[in-house]
Amino acid sequence: MQSSIAFSPCLNGIINRYHNSKPISLNQLALRPTLQPKSLLLFPSTSRSDRIYDSKVCPLRCGISSNGFSGDERRSVRKWIEVGSEAISTAFPLWVTIGCVLGLVRPSSFNWVTPKVCTVGLSVIMLGMGMTLTLDDLRSAFCMPKQVLSGFFLQYSVGFFLQYSVMPISAFLVSKLLNLPSHYAAGLILVGCCPGGTASNIVTYLARGNVALSVIMTAASTLSAVIMTPFLTAKLAGKYVAVDATGLLMSTLQVVLLPVLAGAFLVQYFQPFVKFISPLMPPMAVATAAMLSGNAIAQSSSSVLMSSGQVILASCLLHASGFFFGYILARMLGLDLSSSRTISIEVGMQNAALGVVLATKHFGDPLTTVPCAVSSVCHSIFGSILAGIWRFSVPSEIKDSEYI
Repeated sequence: MQSSIAFSPCLNGIINRYHNSKPISLNQLALRPTLQPKSLLLFPSTSRSDRIYDSKVCPLRCGISSNGFSGDERRSVRKWIEVGSEAISTAFPLWVTIGCVLGLVRPSSFNWVTPKVCTVGLSVIMLGMGMTLTLDDLRSAFCMPKQVLSGFFLQYSVGFFLQYSVMPISAFLVSKLLNLPSHYAAGLILVGCCPGGTASNIVTYLARGNVALSVIMTAASTLSAVIMTPFLTAKLAGKYVAVDATGLLMSTLQVVLLPVLAGAFLVQYFQPFVKFISPLMPPMAVATAAMLSGNAIAQSSSSVLMSSGQVILASCLLHASGFFFGYILARMLGLDLSSSRTISIEVGMQNAALGVVLATKHFGDPLTTVPCAVSSVCHSIFGSILAGIWRFSVPSEIKDSEYI
């Protein structure tokens, strides 16, 4: 079989004896398999192909003129935005702490924060939460290894049970143990009855936990908070302060359910918009959480200074018990280390920002918001410490996973 290839005279690197596009016989050429890094191909192919190689012909080099504007520049800008967003999100405890300290030393800095601003800010956080609910997350959960898939419903039910049992009961017992004043006791119980915090997904990722399970558990506890948070708060905190369960229910619907559904709707029908705005949502959520926590401290800064030790101790005990019992009970039920870590984080980290908004709107005493604000700092610090420890103590079953 005779074949030939004609080279164009305008290509650099062709030696002079082929200048006139003289056909080259394949007998003069050596066939060598090509190396095709996917990052260098415009249209990657899964099949291997051969290229014609002549040691007498110099390699053909391609370049892009610096006078033009390429898509790489746009991608690099987006990449920098994503890196900055991840850095800000990872430093979540730092920003919340700064907000609380600012509210403590300069309360006037938060004079502009009104209840309406708090509600809108929390709605933004929950909108971002809704924008994480994609079909890919669900698909990842159901494509887990066989031992995790077989116990998926058990894991899910365990996490949900611990979320709305360990934390509310722990908050009630800690309030009794420390003999907290009624306003602080009500605020601490409200925190315990709130759903899992959105920061738990970030902490789970850093701790090498089961991120898909974390996303599903956070979404489930958030949606169920429409019923569970008002009900449990009324039952456990009703003896301390008057609780408007109906008002809590309506507020939770407005600031939790509707924004989450709106976020999921955007993901389903407005993908380009979600792709554009999604890198900006984590920093906005972090800034909003810092603002809400700082404002809660600023509203009662003098009282916080007088009794901050008691509130901090109560918050630390509450979240320490959540992290501890969440992990221990999950392990006792035979769940793997990765899923046990995830459940521990989901149980120990609460949506304290929701507690701040609900306490502001439905509890007459502004001191009720103080445990919610302090709680946001405590669980963030505890979660970050656990993430650091677990990140460098990799379980054997995930050493070869994608998280490494």
